[in-house]
Amino acid sequence: MKAQVKALVVGGGAVGTSIAYHLARHGWDDVMLLERDELTSGSTWHAAGLLPYFNMSYATTHIHDYSIKFYKTLEEETGLDAGFFVVGNLRMAQTEERMDEYRLYASTAETCDVPFEWMTPDQIKARWPLINTEDLKGAIYHPTDGYINPADVTMAMAKGARQRGVTIERKWQVDGYEWKGDHWDVTLTKMVEKGGNLVPSEETTVVSAEHVVTATGNHAQRTAKLLGIKMPAIPVEHQFIVTEPDPALVEYRKSNEQHPVIRDADAKWYVREERGGWILGPYERNAPARFIHGVPDSFRADLFPLDLERIEEEYMSFIHRIPSSETVGLKDDFNGPICYTPDGNPLIGPAPGLRNMWLAEGFSFGITAAGGAGHYLAQMMVHGEAEIDMASLDPKRFGQDWMTSEYAARKNEEAYDHVYVLHHPDEERPACRPLRTAPCYDRQKALGAQFGCVNGWERPNYYGPLDADDNFDHDARSFRRGAWWEHAKAEAEAIRSSAGLIDATAFAKHAVTGPGAAEFLSGFTCNKLPNVGRINLTYALTEAGTVRTEYTIVRRGEQDFYLVSAGAWAAYDGDYLRKAAEDYMAQGGGMVIVQDITTQWGVFAIAGPKSRDILNALVVDAEPGTVLSNKRFPWLSMRNIELGMVPVMALRVAYTGELGWELHHPIEMSTYLWDRLMAAGAEHGLKPVGGRAQNWLRQEKSYRAFGHELGRDATPLEAGLDRFVDCTRPYHGKPRMLETGIRSKCCTVLIDGPADADPWGREALYTPEGDRVGRLTSGGYSVAFGKSIGMGYVRPGLAQPGTKLKVRMMGDLWDAEVTEDSPYDPKNETIRKDG
Repeated sequence: MKAQVKALVVGGGAVGTSIAYHLARHGWDDVMLLERDELTSGSTWHAAGLLPYFNMSYATTHIHDYSIKFYKTLEEETGLDAGFFVVGNLRMAQTEERMDEYRLYASTAETCDVPFEWMTPDQIKARWPLINTEDLKGAIYHPTDGYINPADVTMAMAKGARQRGVTIERKWQVDGYEWKGDHWDVTLTKMVEKGGNLVPSEETTVVSAEHVVTATGNHAQRTAKLLGIKMPAIPVEHQFIVTEPDPALVEYRKSNEQHPVIRDADAKWYVREERGGWILGPYERNAPARFIHGVPDSFRADLFPLDLERIEEEYMSFIHRIPSSETVGLKDDFNGPICYTPDGNPLIGPAPGLRNMWLAEGFSFGITAAGGAGHYLAQMMVHGEAEIDMASLDPKRFGQDWMTSEYAARKNEEAYDHVYVLHHPDEERPACRPLRTAPCYDRQKALGAQFGCVNGWERPNYYGPLDADDNFDHDARSFRRGAWWEHAKAEAEAIRSSAGLIDATAFAKHAVTGPGAAEFLSGFTCNKLPNVGRINLTYALTEAGTVRTEYTIVRRGEQDFYLVSAGAWAAYDGDYLRKAAEDYMAQGGGMVIVQDITTQWGVFAIAGPKSRDILNALVVDAEPGTVLSNKRFPWLSMRNIELGMVPVMALRVAYTGELGWELHHPIEMSTYLWDRLMAAGAEHGLKPVGGRAQNWLRQEKSYRAFGHELGRDATPLEAGLDRFVDCTRPYHGKPRMLETGIRSKCCTVLIDGPADADPWGREALYTPEGDRVGRLTSGGYSVAFGKSIGMGYVRPGLAQPGTKLKVRMMGDLWDAEVTEDSPYDPKNETIRKDG
């Protein structure tokens, strides 16, 4: 065994072998893969091998697409048949709402060049007569995917990896990781067979690796403990059954190709052909999480007892959909662990708090994702960044400070249960809530707040009827304009006409201080630092020159900075900030202290033409009439003021584009301040406002949002943020940003869309002639213009105001026109209004 390697991959399932293969393919010639048992002995061996394209995520769709295309090349490269049966994938719908889900997904698929076809029930029946179509509305069909043999594709990738120089060692268990400053020392123990069990021997060794990747599947909790981190990757039981041959299917196959994989999403199952019979895989309710604290040493390629009663409903609906299966006996059954995460998406990327440690864990659809995950993770490791934005899959999207085993287990069970639940864009899942609540939670709930969950925080999405029952938000969801829409519209109109109060306590907040703070931030971000008492919007860049993080920087002193960023990305931003500060100091920079102070500060944003009047009623100052004037408190400045008895760090910024302030205050005083603001605002028409209205309003100002317009696949110049980019000095990512140039350009479009729907930010953009030229990254409704609005990226030459486009919504193309940046109040006269 080698004692030293460039990269060590831990885990010999489909994901691990793919990563090892792709690291070698991307140029690393010293890679070793370890497996504690035999290759494929984890979840890979009992996976059903399906390759579903369907996914609402732009990044995950790319990952699945790469996998499907890559697997088709393996036999030519390795000589091994990967067992890929390109039979197609038919996803059926029993309701029009399910068809709406497919229409929204299809637009995402278009942006990734994923082929699909629409089918009517009659077309389905004519082509596949074994399917009962009497209660179907239609289907979406992917002709280029199907299913694959998990063991065969893993072995093919393993052979391809060996051909590219990768060393594969089996029966070695990792028992320790130690960071030595520039490499990892990984302690290994040789595993041996004893009485049918795999047990540690006396033989140990240490391998030094510059980079380590963990792809340990069901053993993720053991990995987390060895690394001293939290990782919400916990298995959930998944059952599937195999039937005896179905005579009707056998007869069908005498004159037809293999039957496609079929999915009845409304019945919560998939079915594929298997040796003349069927494999039925249900996603039933109440499937339990397992191995919450780690896999028992005695559990190898084992299974759990089958619980047929739990899947009875799904089994009966399978018989309804394929009537010929009713008399077919059961041949085999499987109930094995499949690793999940709270949102059902894998953890791919750098481990929190650690250097050169990469995670590839929590793959609930591991065979589907393995090829693409290996490719894009290898890009990140070898080249510094992937060509697609992988932030949505980053392991740090679940904070280390609040994530627990109980939370992960219950949310993972929910994620399993929700595989076939309608995936509304406005969906909010209920498990483990409320958990993190701002002090005014009960006040807001009493006012009708319907909450979303951001980084574990409860945050109002909108305020519904005061007499709404507990099911109001669930029933209000839609792929079109749901019952919540009119409430969000009223909130947006209130901010434009009077005033609105938004709870933004979930914002991530970091203090950066110390003798080296200013110099560090100057090299860390692309905009000039603000003067004391002033505010700047700025961006930290990746090595590729794309946007890694967006910060609002408030300079409270010469070496005292207050950084505000998106609440959903608190751990992601904080980890990167701390590591960058450590790098700066290691290179000889002055002391920099980074503190996460998110939970110390509450934040209310008040905005609208009446916002100054409301604050004037509360402000305590020697000259109360001028404290909020432009002279004493100009736009993009910070002032310490008092509102009643509350000391407030007030920022004159407004994400809505109206006159307004952010009121950062000691979090323990939130309820007092909320009550005073609501009381003072009563005579001015102040309304509590949720995140959905705010999202619409920021698009009217063309304000880019991280995770939407801003991400690791576009530079700030491509995002149209030239005014926030200082090209006169050096900083991290600048050379690559300038080298990249402008591949596409961000723009705002106004849309003459359907009367009952708005875009969600996933839609494809076309020219009037029908050429696809870009995609939306945000969408919603504009109260200022009385029509749909969106933001997105198009070819550079098409981002000019007045350009006519088409946007795909609910299956049809609708007229859109590129507008000027900040179509609402383009000269910022409202936001700078004096008083």
